[in-house]
Amino acid sequence: MQSNKTTLKRWRMVLGGDDADGTGYTLSGDDLKKDIALSALYEYEQRGKFEYGVDAKGKVVSRAGGSGVSTPSVARWLGDIQEYFPNRVVEIMQKDAMSYPSLHDKLMLEPEILEKAEPTVDLVANLMELGKLIPSKTKDTARRVIQKVVDELIDKLENDMKEAIQGALSRSIPNRRPRFAEINWGKTILKNLQHYQAEYKTIIPEQLYGYGRKNRKVLKDIIICLDQSGSMGASVVYSGIFGSVMASLPSVSTRMVVFDTDVQDLSEDLKDPVDLLFGVQLGGGTDINKALGYCQSLVTKPNDTILVLITDLYEGGSKGGMIQKMKALKASGVEFITLLALDDNGTPSYDKSIAKEVVSLEIPVFACTPDAFADLMATAIQKGDINAWAGENATGVVRG
Repeated sequence: MQSNKTTLKRWRMVLGGDDADGTGYTLSGDDLKKDIALSALYEYEQRGKFEYGVDAKGKVVSRAGGSGVSTPSVARWLGDIQEYFPNRVVEIMQKDAMSYPSLHDKLMLEPEILEKAEPTVDLVANLMELGKLIPSKTKDTARRVIQKVVDELIDKLENDMKEAIQGALSRSIPNRRPRFAEINWGKTILKNLQHYQAEYKTIIPEQLYGYGRKNRKVLKDIIICLDQSGSMGASVVYSGIFGSVMASLPSVSTRMVVFDTDVQDLSEDLKDPVDLLFGVQLGGGTDINKALGYCQSLVTKPNDTILVLITDLYEGGSKGGMIQKMKALKASGVEFITLLALDDNGTPSYDKSIAKEVVSLEIPVFACTPDAFADLMATAIQKGDINAWAGENATGVVRG
């Protein structure tokens, strides 16, 4: 008899207790609480709303519509499943819950879920999108997660970025009296071909050309103008890392401008990329025109300024004003680059008609992966051919 009841109870738990389950078994005590916790998750889709709390009598309930339910809470559900189920079952239920987009964000606000999540660029983007919704109890955990991702990315990208920028700056400074180790042999030979001595089968150079020596002056101004709409999450993360690395170099001045329908200058936060990423609020509209107007006000040395606009070009402000500002910046001598994305994906989604208009202004438009960004900046610093560089290294290149 006892064995029969146990079997019925198990089938009742499996079948869910609706009118058609056929067991006729009524749950009570912890079994009922387990069933309610399971129902909250696995009947959530058909109910269309996750509600889990206590009724007026203090009884744990889960139902749609909110009738009589107070303090519906994902946090309470998490606590209860950890009490009622073994760890391996809890992990499965948490993973299943994360598969629902509307539950995913709620779960991300819980420190125990966030603590176990794999720290990735996408996870940081999710946290930035949640932004001010993150409760105080979760902020410390969120910061640790972002710090871990930032540290890993800096370890991976910092050295190449610094070497590329410093090397490009050295090569852009004329040095007509180089030491032996500073001689640019390719340029020296090319410039002295007319001094070839047939008798000795060699070139006797009249002028040596070298790489530049260290210079304490700021040689280039770099402005990163960053679209913080929801689709640009990974680009925001990588831009924050690269901006922070470049800001640590004394020979370049780096500004970080982020925008949606408003414009924020986060340049002061570049010294701490974690603070910078916490300061970004993903989502909202897009006003590229307004952002470029602010960037124009930052340009004091147009011929030594590189402006990298990172956006999908879905303009919600004045399209005509945006194009005119792009044209004016380009005409002033600013090295203007439009990146459709700075992420690992390589297949950007963007406004194709506006992209073609931008290309018609002779402004390069393409996407770039993080591992290629350092070389892109080096090419821009040396005033190299960005279109040629994009043809060999970029993705999603927009042609005229």
